[in-house]
Amino acid sequence: MTANTPALNRRLRRLRRRLAIVSTVAAGGLLLVACGGDDMEGMDHGSGSSASASSTPAAGDNPAPGAFNDADVMFAQMMIPHHEQALEMSELAEGRASDTEVKALVADIEKAQDPEIRTMKSWLKAWGKPESAEGSMPGMHHGSGDMDHGSGMSGMMSEADMNKLQAAKGTAFDRMFAEMMIEHHKGAITMAEDEQKNGRNATARKLAADVVKTQSAEVEKFEKVLDRI
Repeated sequence: MTANTPALNRRLRRLRRRLAIVSTVAAGGLLLVACGGDDMEGMDHGSGSSASASSTPAAGDNPAPGAFNDADVMFAQMMIPHHEQALEMSELAEGRASDTEVKALVADIEKAQDPEIRTMKSWLKAWGKPESAEGSMPGMHHGSGDMDHGSGMSGMMSEADMNKLQAAKGTAFDRMFAEMMIEHHKGAITMAEDEQKNGRNATARKLAADVVKTQSAEVEKFEKVLDRI
């Protein structure tokens, strides 16, 4: 499908606002990790006290059973908009991409990331957490915090990047898409590696491991595409 420019831009602005909030939360979380080290294992889901059985949803109703911590919540809240932008980029490939392998990779991205978004949303619902870090910090000012791909945190594309991608076609689109998706994937890999290191929930850490494995392989494929076209 061909994305409508105003609608696409509105979605991008929402994603960037959400990532801006999460980036601030992430900075605070990393500081806590640096200061607290392994002591974070004893913390619950943001209250700062020891986790109790009553604060964990029953296993039958919980798609990510077991204990979780702030790093698990942050991972889901960050990765959802990150995946959503990857799907936005993939939508632009229809009618624009010309390379067979690029088209195949687009299909792989859509097949993997759409279900992962639904999965992570189900975790947050079961954990009693909002889908966006913005929802848990209503007093935070959005202002100048908008992230772009130059922030180095997540590999998110800016609105200008997405507009350039939308305007490209054929081989120019294929090359631009591959370059952007490599950067985007590397951001996801970094976020997933942070979850593997700092997260507590086994299900969340397993998905993070899958992201690292799958997207690292796709980065290699995109790099080969760039060498070829």
